[in-house]
Amino acid sequence: MPTILPRFLPSCLLLCVATAHAADPPPGRRTYANPVDIDYRYNFEQLNEGISYRTGADPVIVRHDGAYYLFMTLADGYWRSDNLLDWRFVTPSRWPFESIVAPAAVSDGKRLVLMQSAFGPRPLLESTDPASGKLDFLTRLLPPIPGAVPPGQDILPLKPGQTPPGPWDPALFIDDDGRWYLYWNSSDTYPIYGIAMDRVARGVAFRGTPQVMLALDPAKHGWERFGPDHRGAKFPDGKPIGNYLEGAWMNKVGGRYYLQYGAPGTEYNVYANGVYVGEHPLGPFTYAAYNPVAYKPGGFVEGAGHGSTFQDVHGNWWNTGTPWLGYNWTFERRIAMFPARFAEDGQMSVSTRFGDFPHYMPESTVDDPEALFTGWMLLSYRKAASASSTLGDFAAGNVTDENPRTFWVAKDNRAGETLTVDLGTEKTVRAVQVNYADYKSGLFGDGPEIYTEFRLEHSADGKHWQPLAKTDGPRRDRPNAYLQLPEPVRTRYLRYVHGHVGAAHLAISDLRVFGNADGEAPAAPRQVSAVRNADARNAMIRWHSVPSATGYNVRWGIRPDRLTLVYQVFADRGTELELRALNVGQGYSVAVEAFNETGVSPLSEVVALP
Repeated sequence: MPTILPRFLPSCLLLCVATAHAADPPPGRRTYANPVDIDYRYNFEQLNEGISYRTGADPVIVRHDGAYYLFMTLADGYWRSDNLLDWRFVTPSRWPFESIVAPAAVSDGKRLVLMQSAFGPRPLLESTDPASGKLDFLTRLLPPIPGAVPPGQDILPLKPGQTPPGPWDPALFIDDDGRWYLYWNSSDTYPIYGIAMDRVARGVAFRGTPQVMLALDPAKHGWERFGPDHRGAKFPDGKPIGNYLEGAWMNKVGGRYYLQYGAPGTEYNVYANGVYVGEHPLGPFTYAAYNPVAYKPGGFVEGAGHGSTFQDVHGNWWNTGTPWLGYNWTFERRIAMFPARFAEDGQMSVSTRFGDFPHYMPESTVDDPEALFTGWMLLSYRKAASASSTLGDFAAGNVTDENPRTFWVAKDNRAGETLTVDLGTEKTVRAVQVNYADYKSGLFGDGPEIYTEFRLEHSADGKHWQPLAKTDGPRRDRPNAYLQLPEPVRTRYLRYVHGHVGAAHLAISDLRVFGNADGEAPAAPRQVSAVRNADARNAMIRWHSVPSATGYNVRWGIRPDRLTLVYQVFADRGTELELRALNVGQGYSVAVEAFNETGVSPLSEVVALP
């Protein structure tokens, strides 16, 4: 029998009702859903292979001069927002011809500084007016990293004092005393490094030599293993793919330094963020027993690694990351944003529970990130869908399977094509997310023809249709268009009516409908068991099936009142999960909750996992 922990947990863990904190006013009027709804750019790297896809990765969000600025990989520019919801693309006055991968960005209060990933010295850009796009050189050429070997020589064992070419995947940090620091590296072999920097007349200079900050230890940290669900993967020649360490980011909170990193690689569903904690910006750092901190291996959005952590204007913490798509190319990705928290005892956590369902954007300080979940449930999972036309085997049914790598393709990309989802019965609809796919899109850069227009209609009987929502405002591309309805609508059928996309084909991966069905939330799962495998990095979690459940959230953490990590499992995939993300020598507490179209069950009994 599993060990049952005492029921001293706070009520927010013991009972999760259909609408989060329903008795209280919502923390915001507007909502969002991951992936973030921005105009992702078409990648040019596979131009000569004819592989066309939109992508976004490695997001850095920095507050500067009262606004938020978003930088990410291969965007040829950046975005500005006043509210973390409405993002405007900014075309910069200068940008590297090779574009920027995994950028570093920081604000010193007067200027916003931008640094690209590189294998040698490159410029450091600055702007005192980033809203205008005007960028200048803080320094036209950074000095070489002390001890860095030339590109190609890092395949050999490095001598003492040497580092790989860099800085790749850089992160800039300015401490309270005004001192600057640089952290960097992306490798399946080498660690993350750090070094102090000085501002000098010619730009910047490095102080001292690079120091090793942290390295992976997958033999002890199960979540640092590469591959689907940490099961490994191989190159085409059969050679195992290594475990990747990358995406450094630094925050100072409560006098502690939180050096974050992404692992074990951007491919597949388990890309995550971890953290080491220290008392000095260059360490020494201690591995956090509660790692990973940002982890989302299940659901529509899979992956949460390599991003940034920042505070909004109200003091709420956020963590960004990089979900994986990978249909057209390994590095076809999106970006996501999750609420985060630093507890009084220093534990860092990121809430990915229902992390791709609608959340409120807070308009004040929110103590509990879980309070941002709207309680609007997924109404479209596995529902019947039909279309006005279909190309080949890309059937309409793919748009309700919660899989971004399957999709419907219309026979022709023309205005008036329709896609209809039958919710089965009348339900209360509050928001719709239209997620497009790229299928032989034929685009490799931005252009005036690349924008998204459509309207949504609804019907009680599938015959008489009424307007529901539509795209509006300045024309822009919206690969993951999220539309919150001004008022809830009772309806059964939803119809997408096509207007325009810039791609050669109209392709939609998922038409996701959110709201609530009538009836009751499911009962709490029973007979939960958690048994560690012979390999202590893994454990088998089992529970009894709950009638009416659409899915389950397996929740765990290092304290019974802090089940900070979640793996979402749909009910049609069974009632067991091999959890392969554990740390050797660390005990855990585990529980399961069920959800359906009405709401969320009470939490199951919490069981110990020694």
